[in-house]
Amino acid sequence: MIISIVNECDKEGYMPLLLVGDESEPMIRRYIDRSELYAGFIDNRVVAVCAVTCEGDGRYEVKNLAVEAAFRRKGIGRAMLEYVETLHPGSVILIGTGENPATLGFYMKSGYEYSHTVADFFVDNYPYPIIENGVVLRDMIYLSKHTYPKKQALIL
Repeated sequence: MIISIVNECDKEGYMPLLLVGDESEPMIRRYIDRSELYAGFIDNRVVAVCAVTCEGDGRYEVKNLAVEAAFRRKGIGRAMLEYVETLHPGSVILIGTGENPATLGFYMKSGYEYSHTVADFFVDNYPYPIIENGVVLRDMIYLSKHTYPKKQALIL
């Protein structure tokens, strides 16, 4: 897979895949302009996207991570996360998600740990119920991971 940053003027073209990760276009529009958007390609076909915002103080937030259905469970989502982590060494990466056990399990297996909860986030910010794998989402669960700073070579 090849991962590259998406040019500012091209972000709109990735909306169909972004909607897989966040089904509300108005919500995506709240963060997409201030996000770095990365796209993962296999055979010149976009199969994944990851939108990341800088939250200051060495913190970055993954606002959207989406993988095309046919390419899930093949390590692509994890590769996208690892790519973002390498871009921000010595930082904290935050991810907010619903209380879906499968999604939480994926992030925890990727090294993320529980940080905090924003009660009623989905109820307060979406005009309709958000349902993921049969779970009606209510609270936003935040997970975090500390990335390691780049190691400098020892010169003797």
